[in-house]
Amino acid sequence: MKCPIDGTALVIAERSGVEIDYCPECRGVWLDRGELDKIIERSTEYAAPPPPPGRSEPARGYQDDRYHGEGEYRKKKKRGGFLEELFDF
Repeated sequence: MKCPIDGTALVIAERSGVEIDYCPECRGVWLDRGELDKIIERSTEYAAPPPPPGRSEPARGYQDDRYHGEGEYRKKKKRGGFLEELFDF
């Protein structure tokens, strides 16, 4: 297949059991029928489970561990997720 944007031949990659067509030039991603449903289904498997019902502990205050020492600021690293793995070309 050719990319509908620039006409480059699409590359097929399999990620987490889902076949994804993408363009190496414009980085466009195309999915065949049913592949979006598979992605949605698998992404819910990676979601955190809901907290157990019951009494919750009171908040102990706000602690921001990004600030260390005088004027030092450390940016928090983003946690990778299912979709990041899936679309990392």
